[in-house]
Amino acid sequence: MDMPDCIVVTALADEFANEIERLANFPIKIKASSPGKQALAAYTRKTALFGSPDMIADILPRMPTVDWVQSSWAGVTPLMALDRRDYVLTGIKDVFGAQMSEYVLGYLLAHELKVLQRMHEQREHNWFRGHSGTLEGKRMGIMGTGSIGQHIARTAKRFGVKVTGLSRSGAASPGFDNVLPVNELRTFLKELDYLVATLPRTAATNNLLAADALVQLPAHASFVNVGRGNVVNDEALMDALRNKRLAGAALDVFDEEPVPQDSPLWDTPNLSITAHISAISHPLLIVPVFVENYRRYVNGQPLQYVVDFATGY
Repeated sequence: MDMPDCIVVTALADEFANEIERLANFPIKIKASSPGKQALAAYTRKTALFGSPDMIADILPRMPTVDWVQSSWAGVTPLMALDRRDYVLTGIKDVFGAQMSEYVLGYLLAHELKVLQRMHEQREHNWFRGHSGTLEGKRMGIMGTGSIGQHIARTAKRFGVKVTGLSRSGAASPGFDNVLPVNELRTFLKELDYLVATLPRTAATNNLLAADALVQLPAHASFVNVGRGNVVNDEALMDALRNKRLAGAALDVFDEEPVPQDSPLWDTPNLSITAHISAISHPLLIVPVFVENYRRYVNGQPLQYVVDFATGY
């Protein structure tokens, strides 16, 4: 197969292009670009795109013959929103698990060690004698048993946590003590100490954690979302936190990002907000996936991590 021109479409286009040139041991026809007119000017009828799905979605409708798009994100929601389906879309897997595991376990440990409460008492010059909790023996439920969920599960188990997964099929998955199908969501939630969501944004994941689901969680449970914001109903979550039917939540993803300054989420008790930073698409992590897929593409081999347009992942 002929080598396509590769247009790198990301805010870090030059950094990605430099890393491609450093890492690849074969020629790759790179056209680093910023979004918009420059990317369109670099377009030829034999083009592959590599970069941020939101930026690619802006220009793809004006590129009639794109064979392959490599996302630099784990999620591909902006591209799924387009009607275009005449190209191969590949995603990113097996690179974000370590970062997301550290994020999730960091918040769980902070909760057990009462870090925020201890800092508050220190500012008040109080000798706080409250005992810390422990992760050992706790029960974690992870919504999503893909590569990220598996990594979080394996990390949690090193702390002595019992881990149950939730997936469409309920099939066994590495790192999990057991896995339930999504139609058993209420059973899955009932006895958890920690709930972690790693799910992608699809029609099937919309509003899974509405009020009738959140009420199944024990009042001492905490929720961490590193997947997509659509999985949880914000109003129901805020209500549960305000009324102490849930002990805490850490959210890294939201339906609207950045979160508007007047959003009630900011002032919800026991809710931590971070700016979609639990895993960063750094060139050192992402470029090896692209380089391997480019090699496969020019050699006519199956690409890795092909996105199913029917499911969205």
